[in-house]
Amino acid sequence: MTRLTIARIASDSMLGTGLYEDRIVMHSPKALPADWTVDQAVVRSLRSPLPGTHRLPLGKVASAPASARRLIGRALYPRDAVVHRMSLELPPSPHADVLTLHDVVAWKYPDESAPVPAAAEEIRRAAAVVCVSAFSAAEAVDLLGIDPPHVVHNGVDERFFDAAPATPADLRSVGVPSPFVLTTGGASERKNLAGLAAAWPLVHATRPELTLVLTGPPHPRRTALFAHLPNVVLAGLVDAGLVPHLIAAAEAVVVPSLYEGFGFPALEGMATGVPVVAANTSSLPEVVGDGALLVAPDAHSIAEGIIDATGDDPEVQRVAARGRARADHFTWERSLAGHASVWTSVAEGR
Repeated sequence: MTRLTIARIASDSMLGTGLYEDRIVMHSPKALPADWTVDQAVVRSLRSPLPGTHRLPLGKVASAPASARRLIGRALYPRDAVVHRMSLELPPSPHADVLTLHDVVAWKYPDESAPVPAAAEEIRRAAAVVCVSAFSAAEAVDLLGIDPPHVVHNGVDERFFDAAPATPADLRSVGVPSPFVLTTGGASERKNLAGLAAAWPLVHATRPELTLVLTGPPHPRRTALFAHLPNVVLAGLVDAGLVPHLIAAAEAVVVPSLYEGFGFPALEGMATGVPVVAANTSSLPEVVGDGALLVAPDAHSIAEGIIDATGDDPEVQRVAARGRARADHFTWERSLAGHASVWTSVAEGR
């Protein structure tokens, strides 16, 4: 028997990396040969109320020297397992250490969480590194000086494909009027909400009937940028079950980011079949291909993209149809097959 241990930090988030971790845990047993077993090491902070298998002072572990972190990993993980770490905060396994590097924003953007001091060394020492896009892999090579990682794209959940639009009652329940365009996700600098805020008055002047809806955890930057603008709804966190239907009800999904390691919102919009306006930056062109309206991340270009996407040009629907077809290739089954290939190669080479 060969053992895979998936190591993650306890979390109840289903956004971005949380969604990725959940799907890897869910699908990994089906992706591996029958002679593999899969378990988890779910690490909680000392006071976390979330369920898990271990408790550690995560702040101290994250800041500890590389040598101390290796000792903690030796005690934490099974000696006979391939260990896939889902967070750089977790200590490395000294035996067969695999990790996912979604992006290098910790090293590039000061408003993101600071990088774990030992992370760069540990990434270089790892048995295998998985990156979720070729863009992220190239960034990791250039910035961290590592060997080329394995590129394994994320998937998109089946519930997004051709989701029925949210009903008027559902929209009213979250304070969303029709028609609207939608932006989902965080509010860090790289998400370029400042560019979208500068673009919105230009859109409003041409499309006064449209509302801009932003979802995501409340954040003072988002509030400061949009609270004074016309026809804007800050919807906060929306129930996960409603999200595909909210996207499907939108006139367009807007992803104005300066930097994305992958770009789930763009792919989710494509899967529902609505037009997607995405910045021509970072991993987004790699993910959307010809299935979205790609624009420069400045206010004028973002506004022009939203106006085009919500007009009556038949080409917009052709782009959306290409996006829907492209989304078919981003399945979790395909993603897990790529992960399983990494795990088995590490086990064979150990």
